[in-house]
Amino acid sequence: MSTQSRRGRRLTQLYVGLALYGASSALLVEAGLGLEPWNVLHQGLAELTGLTIGVVSIIVGAAVLLLWIPLRQRPGLGTVSNVFVVGVAMDGTLAALPAAHTLAVRIPLLLAGIVLNGVATGLYIAARYGPGPRDGLMTGLHRRTGRSIRLMRTAVEIAVVVTGFALGGTIGIGTLLYAVSIGPLAQLFLRVFDVPSASDGSAVVATGQPRRAILRP
Repeated sequence: MSTQSRRGRRLTQLYVGLALYGASSALLVEAGLGLEPWNVLHQGLAELTGLTIGVVSIIVGAAVLLLWIPLRQRPGLGTVSNVFVVGVAMDGTLAALPAAHTLAVRIPLLLAGIVLNGVATGLYIAARYGPGPRDGLMTGLHRRTGRSIRLMRTAVEIAVVVTGFALGGTIGIGTLLYAVSIGPLAQLFLRVFDVPSASDGSAVVATGQPRRAILRP
């Protein structure tokens, strides 16, 4: 694969992945059975402020990005794109979705949202254009404190979920199901969407990020 073809594929994967991530999050919101940790916070803030959850996602993403400065993290194209594309795609999908009232509809929406989120994560990370602002915060804290990424992720996401729930965000079976399934799903789709490197055809993942870290927008 030529350098130009690789770059084109990576850019396509980046923006398709980010758009699908926003769409998958919208499916989880519409299912109403529990959200992924950061969207619990986004939904709670949306309830408090009257803004859409997508707009809140953009604002929070930009605010988190500012925290990269003291952590000496360097954003990439994917990092900046993440802030805007995910929120816009989430609001657009929510506007297009019909209301879901019965469990016969909400449960399939939940499952589809989680699987699509795994697909989106694999696409986005394999594009190798940098982590999302929230994941960069966690890896930055890992580097500055010397604590494990797992500990930093757990601590940050617990704080985010508790705060979001207190503000009115939705926690439920979907939150738990997402937590236990997103890692295996993301690893699976990372292998599916690997882009061969220029030198030896080996797979690439997000530059500079530990292989064991699952990076999500």
